[in-house]
Amino acid sequence: MMTTDTAAPVSQPFQAEVAELLNLMVHSYSETDIFLRELVSNASDACDKLRYEAIANPQLAPEGQSPNITIIPDKEANTLTIVDTGIGMDRQELIDNLGTIAKSGTKSFLSRLTEAKDGAGLIGQFGVGFYAAFMVADKIVVTSRRAGTHDAFTWTSTGGAGFEIAQLNDGMSVPAGTSIALHLKDDAKKYLESWEIERIVTSYSDNIQFPIMLKAGDGEPKQINSASALWQRSKSELTPEDYSKAYKSIANAYDEPAMTLHYRAEGRYSYAVLLFAPASKPFDLFEPERKGRVKLYVRRVFITDEADLLPSYLRFIRGVIDAEDLPLNLSREMLQNNPQLAHIKKAVATRVVGEFETLAEKDAETFTKIWDAFGPVLKEGIYEDFERREKLLALSRFTTTSGDKRTLKQYVADLKPNQTEIYYLAGDSLERLKSNPKLEAAKSRGIEVLLLSDAVDAFWTSAPLEFEGKPLKSLSQGEVNLELVPLVEDDNKDEPKPDAADEASTIAVIKDALGERVSDVKASTRLTTSASCLVAGGRGPDRELEKMLAMQNRGTVTKPILEINLRHPLVAKIASADKAEGGEAADIAFLLLEQAQILDGELPEDPAAFATRLNRLVLRGL
Repeated sequence: MMTTDTAAPVSQPFQAEVAELLNLMVHSYSETDIFLRELVSNASDACDKLRYEAIANPQLAPEGQSPNITIIPDKEANTLTIVDTGIGMDRQELIDNLGTIAKSGTKSFLSRLTEAKDGAGLIGQFGVGFYAAFMVADKIVVTSRRAGTHDAFTWTSTGGAGFEIAQLNDGMSVPAGTSIALHLKDDAKKYLESWEIERIVTSYSDNIQFPIMLKAGDGEPKQINSASALWQRSKSELTPEDYSKAYKSIANAYDEPAMTLHYRAEGRYSYAVLLFAPASKPFDLFEPERKGRVKLYVRRVFITDEADLLPSYLRFIRGVIDAEDLPLNLSREMLQNNPQLAHIKKAVATRVVGEFETLAEKDAETFTKIWDAFGPVLKEGIYEDFERREKLLALSRFTTTSGDKRTLKQYVADLKPNQTEIYYLAGDSLERLKSNPKLEAAKSRGIEVLLLSDAVDAFWTSAPLEFEGKPLKSLSQGEVNLELVPLVEDDNKDEPKPDAADEASTIAVIKDALGERVSDVKASTRLTTSASCLVAGGRGPDRELEKMLAMQNRGTVTKPILEINLRHPLVAKIASADKAEGGEAADIAFLLLEQAQILDGELPEDPAAFATRLNRLVLRGL
């Protein structure tokens, strides 16, 4: 497909991010094998697109001509050429696809790529694999004609600041599809060896659905991949190595799958499923769109990887669902409203969660790896998926005051006498949670508390939840009374309780001093040694959720309730300080509020006034 009969080329600069990406790839990565995997994967995508578009427009794919990919090493010319008979590209598509990165999150991707050890995996996941070719080539010439058009174009770059686009004078002399000619660097000549090409294709592209042909020298082209729909084969025919290769090919991954799910559904609807849970996080796991990447096929024809075949909380799952009975010309509207596809989505999601349950029971170590990587994502389902909420709660692993990787089943088995609720505390870090004064009453009774520090925890706990008949209860919201649960050691049994009149007087003084800064002041049943804490009312969101929503401008923060420990010396001091001059009672009241804010990870409203008050109180003590 090489030709020099072109019109005058037009030079264009690379998008800034492309230039940065090229620099990173060329100078930072030694795993050069990935270039061939990525180019073959792109060629496969082009063949998929042609086959799909030809459903509605048959003349795009001439009868008797099947899409294929050919790799041509030429030692004399020092070029390696990858040719596909896919959809091809017109002039604007060459510029858009090879000169810019349109995908969202480019900046964060480049940042990750700079730091990551798994650069090869990131490159594949992000879909910028074409640029990996510059690791082995000092010049690349792309020749392409879009199927159904008469014009062909060349795209040429040496990997510097930009590229050149030129139109071929006789476009119809070029077959529809794309040819990528790599002029190899001196240290990349091994990629002209047939055995090296076969090794890479067998390792990473064996399950590409189209024949990959190798044409070396004057010999006949030979097929070097199996080109079989592995998911349509019986499990008994396949080995763990087969699944590993399929995972790497389908998911553009370099790690090993932590879980493989392969089955065929028969009955009202027939479809084949091959899904994988990765062992490590995809870079785009927390992108706002929360899109899945499971590929939809219909009778082995690729349709789309944007059909949202699994709930968003399973978006880390990779693989293929191949349906027998769906129409090939699925529109976007049909993808959203097709009842058969809705049935498949529901059934497959249930099967995936069921597979997690089996894995958690029979191979806890492997499930723990999945949970460590994707636990925060799976917990999104507790809030969103009412149907599977109980199962997801049972699968969840928690850090608690009793240990790590605890399940709710273990928690319920260890309930204390008279304990009827599952207690939790949400915050922004485990370290801060472990020292939170709201744990004191629970600790004094040996009650286990879930310590929730993932951002998503503030959201799923806002739903009304229970496990095995035991409701989940926040220690920072509403009334918490643990008095029916026996104390482990009653250190305060001989300490006199505050007089009711003194209690009312102390609360009144604090309320008067703080005014509208708090919604109420109450005697605490949560505290045993600390002086004060802040809690939310029984209605509305918990304080952690409220703070997160406010940070995102999605809500306002209501005034908290200040709970005070009437046995604490600082609180007791207020009654006598109120009778003295100098505003000492007000200073102590503000100190109770501001130290509670600090313990919750917040700053006092007026840090300068806080410092002045604190200094004043210290000087009085001296």
